[in-house]
Amino acid sequence: MTQYRAQHVPTAGHTPDDDLTGYQVDATDGHIGKISKYSRDLGPRFLVVHTGLWVLGTDVVVPADAVMGIDHDARIVQLSRTKEQVKSAPVFDADTYLGDPRHRDQLGGRHGSGH
Repeated sequence: MTQYRAQHVPTAGHTPDDDLTGYQVDATDGHIGKISKYSRDLGPRFLVVHTGLWVLGTDVVVPADAVMGIDHDARIVQLSRTKEQVKSAPVFDADTYLGDPRHRDQLGGRHGSGH
């Protein structure tokens, strides 16, 4: 199994062209969800993480610099955030995030670097 790398995207084990949809997401304190299909639409700076149960879960937006590493063999993304930090991230709204690129640009200041 590939070891997690303590670096952030893009050197954390993938390129912007990689499709991480469906990868398991692990926070520093355990499993938190999966990468949502919308991640690719937001570009390489953000991930959309579907937290909780499949039907009852929530999609939240996490900055890509929170990625510590990616194990492509196991399909796992390791974050430098706790479960609570991921759950408290901004809720993803397709109309807002995909319809207004200015909104995406403002997200970086709300999250911080995570390091």
